[in-house]
Amino acid sequence: MLYQELIRRKRDKQALSAAEITALVQGITSGDLGDAQLGAFAMAVVLNGLELPERVALTEAMRDSGTVLEWARGPVIDKHSTGGIGDNVSLMLAPALAVCGAVVPMISGRGLGHTGGTLDKLDAIPGYTTAPDEARVQAVVRDLGCAIIGQTASLAPADKRFYAVRDVTGTVESRDLITASILSKKLAAGLEGLVLDVKCGNGAFMATQAEAVDLARALVEVATGAGCKTVALLTDMNAPLAPAAGNALEVSVAVDFLTGRARFPQLWDVTCALGAEALLLSGLASDLDAARAAMEDAFTSGRAAERFGQMVSALGGPADFMERPDAYLPQAPVIRAVAAPRAGHVAGFKAREIGLAVIELGGGRRQPTDRIDPSVGIAQIVAEGTQVAPGDPLAVIHAADEPAAARAEAAFLAACHLGDAPSERPLILERISAG
Repeated sequence: MLYQELIRRKRDKQALSAAEITALVQGITSGDLGDAQLGAFAMAVVLNGLELPERVALTEAMRDSGTVLEWARGPVIDKHSTGGIGDNVSLMLAPALAVCGAVVPMISGRGLGHTGGTLDKLDAIPGYTTAPDEARVQAVVRDLGCAIIGQTASLAPADKRFYAVRDVTGTVESRDLITASILSKKLAAGLEGLVLDVKCGNGAFMATQAEAVDLARALVEVATGAGCKTVALLTDMNAPLAPAAGNALEVSVAVDFLTGRARFPQLWDVTCALGAEALLLSGLASDLDAARAAMEDAFTSGRAAERFGQMVSALGGPADFMERPDAYLPQAPVIRAVAAPRAGHVAGFKAREIGLAVIELGGGRRQPTDRIDPSVGIAQIVAEGTQVAPGDPLAVIHAADEPAAARAEAAFLAACHLGDAPSERPLILERISAG
C-alpha cells in the first residue's frame, strides 16, 4: 500500500476505510511510515478532520498496535487530562483512588505543545522508572492499587511515536488526534471506567467552551462505544491550576498537597471533583456526596500520601521521598522573584504564555530528542484576585542561568495582567456523560 496515496486522499477530504487506517497505523508501528509522511498525515487530519468511523478505527488500531492489559481484580479506573498549565492532578489522584479501592494503572504522557507531561514531572524524582516492564507494572498495581507510568514498549506503541511527531509539527490541536491518542493508551490499560478532565481557556488546547464540549463528547462517545464507561468534566484553564509550572516544582506542590503542608484551593476542588466522579463511575460510592467525602478523607487522613510514597519506592525512587523531597528534587542554580511593577489586583493570566516560558527555560521540548531540565520553571505564582503593591512578588523564576531567568521574568510579566479585581468564574463548567 502506498502511504502517500492515503495521505493524498485525506488531504483531499476523502474518508479512509478501517483497513486503510489500520495499514497506516501498522506503518507507524513498524517504521515503514516515515516521520515526514506521518507529519503530513497529521496535518491533513488537522485541516480536514476524521469522521466518527475513522476516529474509532484509528483509536482501535493504535490500541491494538501492542498489548492490551488484563487485571485479576477491579474496578479498573483511570483519569486523563487534555493538558494545562500547573496541572499535576494525576500525581495526587492515582494514590487517592487506590486507597479508596480502585485499581489505577495510569498510563500517562510527556509534555505536548505548551503543556507539561506527567511523566516529565515524575522523571524529576531520582530513580523513578516511568517505563517499567509489564511484569513490574502488574506487580506494583497488584500490591499498591496504582502505578503512574508511561507507555511500555508493548502498550500502544503506534501512539507513542505519533505523539512525539505531533508535538513538533504543529498538529497537537486536533480533536480527532487527541481523541485517538488519549483513548488508545487508556484502553490498552484494560480500563473499565475513565474520567476525563477536558480543559478550556487560554491555557488549553481547546480555547473555547464550545470546542471543549465538542472534544469531550467525541471522547465520551468513542470510549463508551469501545466498552469503557466514561464521563468528562470541563474545567477552566485561564490560569495555572497549581501555583507552579515546571517539573520538579510541580512534584513539590504535589507533595505539599498530599501531606497537607499546602493545598491550593482550585487544585483541591478539581482533584476531589474528578476523584468523586471516578469513584461513582466505578461503583465504589453510592452518590457524589459520598464519593467526595471518601476522596477528601483519603487526603486528610494521610493515606494517599503514604500510598504515593510506596508507589515511588516500588518504581525505583527513594524510600523516604515523602519525608525528604527537597533532598531529592533537583534545584535550579538561579532563583529570581518577579516583582509587581505597579499596584493592582492580579486580574488574569495568559496561561499558554506561561507554559511557553517554561519550555524556553528548558522545562519542555522543542524537538522530540531534546533533554528536559527538571529543575527549571516558575513557582509561587500568585492567585487571580490577589491584591499587590509595587515590588510584591508575583512569582519566582527557577532558571539555569541569569539570561534565561531574565527572559522568563519578562515573559511572565507579559502574561500576568494587573488591573481591577476579576469577577469570579466557575472552575468546573460542565459535566458530559453518555446518557
